[in-house]
Amino acid sequence: MKNSNKLLLILSSTFISLSFVTSIVDAKEARYPEFGNGRIPQVLAKANEYMVSSANPYATEAGLRIIEKGGSAIDAAITVQMVLNLVEPESSGIGGGAFSLYWDKANKILSSYDGREKAPMLADGKLFQENGKNMNWWEALAGGRAVGVPGVVAMLEKVHKAHGKLPWADLFEDAISLAEDGFEISPKLGASILNKTNPALGRYEDTWEYFFPNGEPIAAGTIQTNPEFAMTLKRIAFLGAKGFYKGEIAMDIVEAVKQAEDNPGLLSLADMANYEAIERAPVCADYKAYKICGMGPPTSGGMTVIQILKLLEDKNLAQYEPLSVESIHLFSQAAKLAYADRGKYMADADFVNVPVEGLIDGDYLKERAKLIVNNDMGDAKAGAPPNADTNWKDAKSPEQPSTTHFSIIDKEGNGFSMTSSIEMAFGSTVMVRGFLLNNQLTDFSFSEEKDGEKVANRVQPGKRPRSSMSPFMVFDKDDNLMMVIGSPGGSRIINYVAKTMLGVLEWNLDIQEAISLPHFVNRNGSTDLEQNTYAAGLKEALEAKGHKVSVRDLNSGLHGIIRTKDGLEGGADPRRVGSALGK
Repeated sequence: MKNSNKLLLILSSTFISLSFVTSIVDAKEARYPEFGNGRIPQVLAKANEYMVSSANPYATEAGLRIIEKGGSAIDAAITVQMVLNLVEPESSGIGGGAFSLYWDKANKILSSYDGREKAPMLADGKLFQENGKNMNWWEALAGGRAVGVPGVVAMLEKVHKAHGKLPWADLFEDAISLAEDGFEISPKLGASILNKTNPALGRYEDTWEYFFPNGEPIAAGTIQTNPEFAMTLKRIAFLGAKGFYKGEIAMDIVEAVKQAEDNPGLLSLADMANYEAIERAPVCADYKAYKICGMGPPTSGGMTVIQILKLLEDKNLAQYEPLSVESIHLFSQAAKLAYADRGKYMADADFVNVPVEGLIDGDYLKERAKLIVNNDMGDAKAGAPPNADTNWKDAKSPEQPSTTHFSIIDKEGNGFSMTSSIEMAFGSTVMVRGFLLNNQLTDFSFSEEKDGEKVANRVQPGKRPRSSMSPFMVFDKDDNLMMVIGSPGGSRIINYVAKTMLGVLEWNLDIQEAISLPHFVNRNGSTDLEQNTYAAGLKEALEAKGHKVSVRDLNSGLHGIIRTKDGLEGGADPRRVGSALGK
């Protein structure tokens, strides 16, 4: 790696880390940033055999214990997700959905699994309309209306049946013990509660009693228990996924959704009982000497990340510094083109003919790349990829950054990459049996039509909303697993993952350096630069190229692992509270 690159990384991370590491006494506090700003020190993790990188040390350590007992990557993943539900309830859990990739090293087979939430069968394009007008998003998010059928439990069970080694029930023990004996509230969670990141937090009785005992928000450092969640996990551990989708838990979920004050939903027991996670074909493309693979629809993440990288493939990014006007300009223009296509064509492929192969077609992307010039292109227009229905319209829907990602490589070299979410921080704020329900249906377009044409991502019965979740894997020329990566961050996830992959593949950064690299983001609008970093200082130079620039907090949660000739190396996002550990 170039020395100047190293200097830029040191400058950018030191600039925002000094206030967190001031003395040995402050070391514990330095493990956690304030919600939404600041960084914690993270160093490159190294291991010989196996590794876990996740958004909370409790979860990372629990996942490692499962692998030490002889568990596979999916075994560890189930434990990690259950612990994250407990210690990071604002971000993910069994009340939400997920996408995942599993690499079976022995057979060299990559599988991808769709655990995205589904709309109730009674929902239609008018779900988020009142008196013929679209609801305000803030009014739609809380309560039962936006709750989709959760998919996490079904998806994890499906992958476990295919690739698990340890008994299903054993994988819940760590989360059950922590829920019964207590865990420490992180400053991130404490700040999220105190600041009511979700303005509806506490609207409903169960949520209020858990997060605001005695009328006061739970403070960071508090030892918290969740016996209701422990009982829920015991039931799922004993009965499997049917213990969640049928019977007492399902009845309580449906009742909570339908009885949600001011904003009831349409979820039914039949919706719960009929939910299925789906194994889908991964989406892969060659990028120089590598093969990059992600998820297909209903997430837009896989194809959009691939588009960004392919649009830049012939731009010789390696000649520029990663934090340079040239790099950020090229990246932002590729992102604009990719997001334009995303907005028009991406939706649930079970309902919409998504031109998957056309969107990542090499000739198509080479033509699109010609639109990248020395100055900002303004708003990009969607292209016409091969076999695409160009009549679809884009009606944007907000996606919130309260999500999580974890990456795992086990002793046998199997890999698992999973991004999991309940959408807005604290989801719908409806709590059932110790866990929060999602508000993922707000990821649908609130409009059915635009300019007389149907919107691809409109609400339909049983449909899965479009997502930006982007679990990824990278393989070398011999089809060996090289990288496992992903991030939370709402619709910015795509930028975060693409930037990190380019950091490793183009700029020769190690995985921690690539994750820590200050963010630059474009979603076919303004170019966003991460505040309080070296990148923010490039605002005027980018504006001189015609960019509309916004300097803002960009709170990702990248967690990744790469395999090198010397073993495994892992990174955890300094913007959150996670860790990468291995042996």
